[in-house]
Amino acid sequence: MSALRTIRQLTVRSRSLHLASAPVVRHSSLARRIALPVFARAVSASARSLTNTPANTQLANKLREELEYENAQHSESGSTHPEFLTSFQQQGVWEILDTPGNDEVFLTRKFGDENIRVMFSIADLHDFDAEFDDEEPTEAGAAKEAPLELRVSLSITKTTVPGALNVDLYCTDGAFQPATVSFYKDSKIGTELSIESDFARRTLFTGPPFETLDVGLQENMEAFLRERGIDETLARFVPEYATYKEQTEYVQWLEAVGKFVDT
Repeated sequence: MSALRTIRQLTVRSRSLHLASAPVVRHSSLARRIALPVFARAVSASARSLTNTPANTQLANKLREELEYENAQHSESGSTHPEFLTSFQQQGVWEILDTPGNDEVFLTRKFGDENIRVMFSIADLHDFDAEFDDEEPTEAGAAKEAPLELRVSLSITKTTVPGALNVDLYCTDGAFQPATVSFYKDSKIGTELSIESDFARRTLFTGPPFETLDVGLQENMEAFLRERGIDETLARFVPEYATYKEQTEYVQWLEAVGKFVDT
């Protein structure tokens, strides 16, 4: 019995020594609650410091400077609604459909049983200026001022018969110059602004160039368009409104980009 007791005591002591040699790890619940947020804040601060560079600061300052300049110029004009736009709207002929942020502007009106839509894009202002800049200078070396020219698309549909009459025009120097006159039996193809309709229009005959038509036919077509308001008054308004919209969009672009860079 004495021998057995000695063996049991040695076994118990061996277990105690084994358990005592194992490291004791205690996790503090407070440490767990604090560690992750502190780490997250450190990462966030580090990411922010990476973008807070001299180039970033210079760009943000320049954008702010440009925006202040444009706003100052706007304040000097003294009106948020330009006189030419007020005068045009008071005539009550055309309705302006202009979505902020979009390049395209639509003018619509009714003429008897006809629905008339005029469409132009402010992007064409840049396209034409770029083409004009590529021309060689004059012999005197004087810089030529690029004329303001816009491509304008006109569509006419009727409530009584199917089809759409489309006219592509150039608007410059206060006048419209027709380029082509097309007719589509399906008014949807002629007026819908979709990839499918655009592809369908490209595969159909669009009519001969306007300048190749009989002179008398050209005159009759121009009188037809003028009767529907495609005249000198509209030809003066379109480029003026395009310039006004481009300036408005530019200011909004400065604000959006500046806020993004500076945040």
